[in-house]
Amino acid sequence: MQRPTPYPRGRSIRYGAALAAVCASLLAGCTSPREWIRNGFKVGPAYCRPEAPVADDWIDANDQRLRSESDDHAAWWTVFDDPVLDRLIAEAYSQNLPLRVAGFRILEARALRAIAAGNVLPQQQQAFADYSHNVNSLRSFGFALPTRQFSLWDGGFNLAWELDFWGRFRRAVESADADLDASIENYDDVLVTLLADVATTYVEIRTLQRRLELAKANIELQRRSFELADTRFTKGAANEVDMQQAKSNLAQTEALVPQLEVALRQSQNQLCVLLGFPPEDLNARLGTAAIPTAPAEVAVGVPGELLRRRPDVRRAERQVAAQSARIGIAESEFYPHIAVTGVIGVEANQFQDLFKSGASFGSVGPSLRWNVLNYGRILNNVRAEDARFQQAAIAYQQTVLAANAEAENAIVAFLRSQQRRDALLRSAEAARRSNELVSSLYNVGDAGLDRVFVIQSFLVQQQDAAAESQGEVAKNLISIYRALGGGWQIRLGTGAVGVVRLPGVEPAPDAQRGTGEAMPEATPAPMPQPMPTPHAAPEPK
Repeated sequence: MQRPTPYPRGRSIRYGAALAAVCASLLAGCTSPREWIRNGFKVGPAYCRPEAPVADDWIDANDQRLRSESDDHAAWWTVFDDPVLDRLIAEAYSQNLPLRVAGFRILEARALRAIAAGNVLPQQQQAFADYSHNVNSLRSFGFALPTRQFSLWDGGFNLAWELDFWGRFRRAVESADADLDASIENYDDVLVTLLADVATTYVEIRTLQRRLELAKANIELQRRSFELADTRFTKGAANEVDMQQAKSNLAQTEALVPQLEVALRQSQNQLCVLLGFPPEDLNARLGTAAIPTAPAEVAVGVPGELLRRRPDVRRAERQVAAQSARIGIAESEFYPHIAVTGVIGVEANQFQDLFKSGASFGSVGPSLRWNVLNYGRILNNVRAEDARFQQAAIAYQQTVLAANAEAENAIVAFLRSQQRRDALLRSAEAARRSNELVSSLYNVGDAGLDRVFVIQSFLVQQQDAAAESQGEVAKNLISIYRALGGGWQIRLGTGAVGVVRLPGVEPAPDAQRGTGEAMPEATPAPMPQPMPTPHAAPEPK
């Protein structure tokens, strides 16, 4: 007597064939069964952040002006203690157009991520309804047969669901998640650059204002010397050389004014663009103030912190993660596409019969599609995706190297520019004192006009160079904060601009407030749609 089996023999054979097909797929593909299981039943490589070379310490780490403690520099511009700069930062954060573009890129990435997540659900859902009426009129051997009429009413719903057996759709979600993170990091990178550009442009404006002020003061000084030399030449008490020398010095200094005014207007126009409105004269709005004074010390931490501080480094790492997932998507084409298809509906010759029990029909069953004849194309597509992954990994390593070099360049420029500024300030003070002394000597007849002209010309040069060096120190400090990736934290509601929000954006509920004073809220420029709220991307582990 034959022993009964728990399932019919035909069904057992079909299940065995399906299992054999799965095993054959895993053996034929790039992923071993063990890796497939360890990866959460997903083919493709398990992502691991690439190694990147980072220096152990800064080159100038022994300089006492560099502090090794960590600081996120969320509101670094407050070290200048300049309320006008604080207000400009707030306005730029609310109104800058490239920052809004970066925000809409986040919206785009979110939508693409939602599309990828939707593919995990049934991919095809279709409702149908149809009515047909046929009339057949036949003639045979000269005789007309009775006319036959057929009516058919039908309607229903069909469904196709490709199962994510190999992780193709989950890999697509992973890639979309990483792309979304990269778009957020891009937003942060644009924000870091914006804050640094606003502060740098503001320092340039204050520096040019100071240089223009000094130039005009020296013009008045040299004009009096020229008038004196011209009077003495007219009376015959001095030769023409002294008069022409005084005239030349005056004209040379006067030539500085248009040059400085052009640079000042260009810097103001650049600031207007950063603030998101057309160029206008900002003199009344900004007023006059001293060049922002940079502190002598700065907290820089250690180079390894650049991996988590700088948004461009985090963006490059997220791009590597996205490309790693795309390898799995390409590799899934080695394996069969297993789907469940079904249809349910009603069908009847008369409309009133559609709702009777005998009018219903339905079917459900598996579907398998396998590109077994496209092995070469699939293999080369996997190779192409892997090559793109290698490119992204190398680009990430290059980004880390460039970030380290940028920070080192900013540090050495800041430290050395302080020395240059101090020397030029001493030189300018000595030139000012020399001018006072030579004027006194000239008044008592112990010095000639030629010596006065030389001292005054040197005074113009040294005062201008000293003012420019003061601005360079401040700009180099800003470059350090830019290189360290400071400032992007304000989108989380932290820092001195915590009260300023992107249009239509609510702050994070658990955001920590900064310790600085709140800046006046800027009036946002009208936009067709609100800005998105970027969520914090995960830090690389």
